[in-house]
Amino acid sequence: MSYDAGMKRVVGTLLGTWVGTLALGCTAVLSACAPRPQRPSSTQSPAPTGHAAPALVTSNVARADYAGSAACAGCHTDETESLMKSPMHNMTRDIHGAAVRAPFAGETFRYKSDSVQLTKDGGDHFCTLDSKTQGERIYRITRVIGGRYREDYAGVQVDAARTNAVVVGKGDERIMPMSYVFAEKGYRYKGYSVMTPERPGMRPGAVWSRTCIFCHNTVPYLDTALGALTTSRAPYQGEVVDGLLPESRRAHLWVPDHRALKTALDAEMKVLGAQPLVDQPADGLAAQAIRAIRKRFDAGKLVEIGIGCESCHLGSKEHVQHYETKPSFAPRGAIAVETTGEPEVARASAINHACARCHQVLFTGYPFTWEGGRRADSLPGGSHISSGEARDFLLGACQTRLSCARCHDPHAADGDAQRAKLEGLPGNKLCIGCHTQYATAEALRAHSHHDPSGKGAVCMDCHMPKKNMSLDMKLSRYHRIGSPNDPARVEHDRPLECAICHADKSVGELADAMEKWWGKKIDRSALRLLYGDPTSNVLMATLARGKPHEQAVALYALGEGKVVKAAPLVAAQLTHPYPILRYFARDALEKLIGDSPIDLNSDNDLITRAAATWLARARMRPISTTTTAATPSAEDED
Repeated sequence: MSYDAGMKRVVGTLLGTWVGTLALGCTAVLSACAPRPQRPSSTQSPAPTGHAAPALVTSNVARADYAGSAACAGCHTDETESLMKSPMHNMTRDIHGAAVRAPFAGETFRYKSDSVQLTKDGGDHFCTLDSKTQGERIYRITRVIGGRYREDYAGVQVDAARTNAVVVGKGDERIMPMSYVFAEKGYRYKGYSVMTPERPGMRPGAVWSRTCIFCHNTVPYLDTALGALTTSRAPYQGEVVDGLLPESRRAHLWVPDHRALKTALDAEMKVLGAQPLVDQPADGLAAQAIRAIRKRFDAGKLVEIGIGCESCHLGSKEHVQHYETKPSFAPRGAIAVETTGEPEVARASAINHACARCHQVLFTGYPFTWEGGRRADSLPGGSHISSGEARDFLLGACQTRLSCARCHDPHAADGDAQRAKLEGLPGNKLCIGCHTQYATAEALRAHSHHDPSGKGAVCMDCHMPKKNMSLDMKLSRYHRIGSPNDPARVEHDRPLECAICHADKSVGELADAMEKWWGKKIDRSALRLLYGDPTSNVLMATLARGKPHEQAVALYALGEGKVVKAAPLVAAQLTHPYPILRYFARDALEKLIGDSPIDLNSDNDLITRAAATWLARARMRPISTTTTAATPSAEDED
C-alpha cells in the first residue's frame, strides 16, 4: 500500500526517507505471554530489494534511553511545536501556569446531600468537600487532567487554615470527585463519565500516581510493561494489551539478556529510592519491581509531564546523539518482541500497538463487551466507550494494513480537523485504496444497496458504526472494523447496526433486508432472545431489554431519529443504575419533547417526580421498567 503525503509527515521525519521500513526489527508490541529464553528464528524480515534497513536504536525502554521532547525540537520543530499545543500532550498539566477552564470563583457543585466549593486564593486553587458521611476536607489542586471535553483535577489535603500544610497521606495527590464539562459549562461527578454504578455521596478518588500517571504522562516503557512479564496484576492503567487479544494476533515479549533486564531495573529502583532487586527469573524481577513502582513512583519520577514524543516513539536518546540511528515504535533492549511478516504489516502493527499502550480502556469494572462477551471470560470483545479504539482496531479486519495514524495525526494541535476530512464520502478513498473493487459508483451501489452519493454509501458508517459512548455524550466510531451482518454482531449484540440510522425500523424489517441484500442467513431464534417480538422497533426493544452499553446506543439513536413515542421509555432511564446513561436519556428527551427541568445530581425520587412533570407537559405518562443492567463492583477510577 502506498501512503499519502500526510502520513509521511506524521511518521516520516523520525523513520527516515523510506517510511515503509519502520521496524524491520520490530513487530506488533508486547504479549502477556511469558518471556522466551532464546531469540526466535523469525525476528527480522528482509529489507525489500533496493532498500537497506535503517539502523535502529539498540535500547529504548529503560529510563537512561530517554532524551525528552525538548531534544526533538531542534530537528523536528513543526511536529514538536504542534504536539506541545495538542490536547494529547496537555493531558496532564501542573496547575501553576496551566489554562484552567473551570471558574474556581466560589461556585458550589452539589451532589445529593454533599457539595464541593471551588475557590482561588492568590495563585492557588482549592476544593472544599463537604460530605454528609466524611465531614469537611480541603484540597489544594496540584494538577489539571484532560482538556478536550472536560477537566479533572488532583490535589493534596491541607489544613483548615489553607496554609498549604499537608495533613494526611504524606502528600498523596488524590483525584477530585468532580469534572468540569465544557459543553455544559458545569460540573459532574467524575466517575459518571464511564460505566460506574451510582455513588451514595462524594468522596475523593484514588491516588493519582497509582491510577492516571502512566497513560497521561511520559514514563520509561519498561515500567509499564512489567505486568506482561509476571502473573502479578499490571501496575497501572497502561498495561500490555496483547493478553486480551486472540492468540493469533499476539506478539511475544521476551528478554534478550537477563543481565540487561536486571541492570535496567536496578537503575530504576535507584531512581525510586528502593533497594536493588533480588536476582530471580524475569517474572520474579518484574513482581518485585511492580511493588516498588506502585509504592514509590510519583510526579518526580516522570520522564516528562504529559504525552511527549517518546510516549509513542519510545526512548530516543541514541537517535538524538546519532541521527542516522532511527527510533523504533517497538521495544528494544532489556525487553523485546518478535517480528514476523512483511515490512508493511510490521509497520502498521507497531504503530497500532503503540497507540494501544494507552487507548485500551481496560481499567473499569464494567463486565460486558461488544460481540456478546464478558471481560471475566477473557473474550476478545470490543470496548463500549471512548479510549478503547486502538485495542478494538487490533481486533478488526484491517489492522495489518492500516495504521491509526492514517486517520489520526498524533502531532496535530487539533486532531478533530484531520478526522473531519474523512467523515462522509471523502473517507471512502481510504478504504478504496485497498478495496479497489468498490471504486465505481455502480459497484458501491451494488455493495451498499444505497445511493452511492448518499450517507448510506459511506464505508465507515457501516463498517465502523458510531456506537461507542464518547466523552462529549454522543456516539463515536467503534474501531473494530467489521460488517453489520457479522454473526457475532447480529446475533449477540443489540441493536442491529442498521437501526442506528434507521431508527423507525422493526427487527423483522431490518433482518429481512439484510438477508436479501447480503445473502447471509440470520438465526431468528437468536433475534427473539435479544428483542422478543420481531415486530418490535429495534431501538425501543434494545432500550427495554439491552445491556447498559447497548441501551446507550438506543438512547442516542432514538433522540437523533426523533422517535417521539419512545419518550416514556427513555424517561425511565433517568434513574439508571449506571448514571452515565442518565445523561444520554436526558439529552435524548430534550430532542424528543423539549428542554429538561431535571437535576441529575439530585436524589432519585426527585428525578422521577421531575420526569413525570416533564412528560405531562408533552401529554405523556411515565412508565416503569426494570433494566437488565448488571452492576459490577467497579473501581472509582477513570
